[in-house]
Amino acid sequence: MDAFAINQLLKIIEQQLDWGDANEWQSKDFENLNLLIFKKTKVSLSASTLRRIWGRVEYNHLPSTTTLDTLAGFAGFENWRVFTRQHKQAVHPANHENIGSPAPSKEKTNRGLNAILIVIIAIIIATLIAMYIRKQPAPVNGKAYSFSYKPVTRDIPNSVVFSYDAKTSPTDSVYIQQSWDPMTRTLVDRNRHQHTSVYYRPGSYHAKLVVDKQIVKELPLIIATNGWLGMIAHKPIPVYLNKSEFIKQDAMVLPVAAILKKNIELEPQPPIVEFYNVGNFTPVPLSDFSFSVEVKNGYYEGAATCRFMEVGLITDQVPIAIPLSAKGCVSELNLLDGHNMVSGKKTDFSGFGIESSEWVKVTCRSTASKIQYYVNDKLAYESVMPSKKMNIVGLAYTFQGTGSVRKIELKRANSVIFNAF
Repeated sequence: MDAFAINQLLKIIEQQLDWGDANEWQSKDFENLNLLIFKKTKVSLSASTLRRIWGRVEYNHLPSTTTLDTLAGFAGFENWRVFTRQHKQAVHPANHENIGSPAPSKEKTNRGLNAILIVIIAIIIATLIAMYIRKQPAPVNGKAYSFSYKPVTRDIPNSVVFSYDAKTSPTDSVYIQQSWDPMTRTLVDRNRHQHTSVYYRPGSYHAKLVVDKQIVKELPLIIATNGWLGMIAHKPIPVYLNKSEFIKQDAMVLPVAAILKKNIELEPQPPIVEFYNVGNFTPVPLSDFSFSVEVKNGYYEGAATCRFMEVGLITDQVPIAIPLSAKGCVSELNLLDGHNMVSGKKTDFSGFGIESSEWVKVTCRSTASKIQYYVNDKLAYESVMPSKKMNIVGLAYTFQGTGSVRKIELKRANSVIFNAF
C-alpha cells in the first residue's frame, strides 16, 4: 500500500472541502466529515478513525482497503484501485542516480544544493504567506448580496434556477453550493445573475452563496416529489421507476423480476432500492410527532444476507435514519438521530436486529426531551431531542436488494397528518 498515494488522496479531499489547513481542524470538523462521508457513501468512518488517518493521533498502521475505498468514493473515484491507477503519474519522492554519468564536482554539488535550499526557502515563505492570507479573509457584508431559487418542476430530476447578485464581491471567488456537501460547490461569474443545478434525488438541502470562502447567504431548499417516487441507486443518474412498477393496492413493493427487467443484476452486489415521498403533507414538528410503518426485506440472497433496510424521516435540517438488519449484522448499522450519527460499533443496536423476512413494525416518537425508536413494539434505542427546531417534511425507505412498505402513519399529537397503504 502506497503511503504517498494515500497522502495525495487526503490532499484532494482537503481541497474539495476547502476547510483550510487540515492541521488546524478541530474535533467538530472530523465529526462533520464523518457525517459527510456517510451521506455520500453510506459508509461510516468514525471521527477517531479520520483523526488517525490525518495523523492527528499516533497510529503506526496504514488504513484498510475498505477505508481507502470509502475515502476514494467520497473524493469522486470508483474505489481506491481506480484512484491509484489514475494517479500513477504522480511524482514520488525518490533519489535518482545517473548511472554511467560523471560524478559532479564538489563545488558544483554545493552550488546545486544552495540553489535548491534557496528555492525550498522561497516556497516555504510563499506557502506561509498564502496560508496566512487564506486564514485571514476580509470580512464580507452579507447584506450586500442577494440569493434566491426557483425549482423548474415538481418531478425528479429537478433543475433549480438560482438567482444571485454578487457584483460587489471583492474577488472572483463566488460559488453556489447545492447542499451541505462542499463538493457540490460551483464557481460562478460574479457579474452574472443566474446559475442552474440539477437535483437527482428528493430531500432537504441547504443551498449556499459563498463569497471569498465565506457563506453570505443560505437558504433551505426542499426538493419535493410528485407523490411517491421509486428509484434504484445508480451512478451517475438513478434508475427511476414508473409508479405502476412498485405501487400496489395495499403496499409498495418492487419485485425482483422488475429489477432484472431493467438489466440490473442482483449478484454479486445487490442494488439499493429507494422509495420517497417529500413535500406532500403539512410539516410536522419533531418535538411533537409519532410515526409508524411496517417494512419487509424482499431479497436476502448472497451478499444481501444482512437484509439491510433503513426507515427515514426527512426533516428541514438533519434527517432521522432508522437502520434494520439481520441480528448478526447490527454492528454495521448507523443511526442518524436528527443531529448526530450513532455507530453500531460503539452502541448496542441489537434491538434493530430482525430474525426473518417477515413484516417488521417500526415506530418512532418524541417525548418532552427524547426521541424513542421501537421495533415490533419493543424499545430499541432512544436519543436526546435536538435543540434546534425542525420539522418532518418527507419519508424515505431504503433496501439492499428490494423491499416492501405498508401501514404508514405520521401524526402530530393525536391528529393524523399523513397515512398510506
